[in-house]
Amino acid sequence: MASDCCESSCHTDTAVPPRYRRALWVALAANLVMFGVEIIAGLSAHSAALLADAVDFFGDAANYGVSLFALTLAATWRSRTALAKGITMTLFSIFVFGQAIWHFAQATVPDAGVMGGISVLALLTNGGVAVMLYAYRTGDANMRSVWLCSRNDAIGNLAVMLAAIGVFGSSAGWPDTLVAIGMGALGLNSGISIIRQARKELRTTALRTPFVAHHP
Repeated sequence: MASDCCESSCHTDTAVPPRYRRALWVALAANLVMFGVEIIAGLSAHSAALLADAVDFFGDAANYGVSLFALTLAATWRSRTALAKGITMTLFSIFVFGQAIWHFAQATVPDAGVMGGISVLALLTNGGVAVMLYAYRTGDANMRSVWLCSRNDAIGNLAVMLAAIGVFGSSAGWPDTLVAIGMGALGLNSGISIIRQARKELRTTALRTPFVAHHP
């Protein structure tokens, strides 16, 4: 589940341990794969909660990607990368809200079996990433925040699992809608927070850039 430690782009020191960098690569790949899996599963199972969890996987993948790629770029481009991430997360969250409202209005009952199975897979993925990054939990602030993000994301997976149980027990779609709205709200809040921070950084960078007059 998106949390404060995941709201801003991860700025890792370029001199990170090689094993930590490899761990970030694995975490990036795992989160991108799960993002795709949950998008497809969420649409096929008519589950807005799975779509909301997919947004969270996208946010984590973007954080790992920024850690690995953007640090070699100028500050302006790092901020632009974060801005693109924030806009994408916001749009995905709005899409999740739309799906939740649509399914609720149509009284759609999601496939509880697919929800449960995918949420278990997502929990194993986040748990594996958290275990892989466990050795760096006492490192610098960024290393610790990356590990905490993976650990805290398991809460979102458990929420989807509970939604699946609720759908199965009630034969209704409201548990899925409830979880989707809660997770979508967190994703939207994170996206907007990233956009605001990135725009502030871009304005600050622009003010610090000296104006060079060009004379004929």
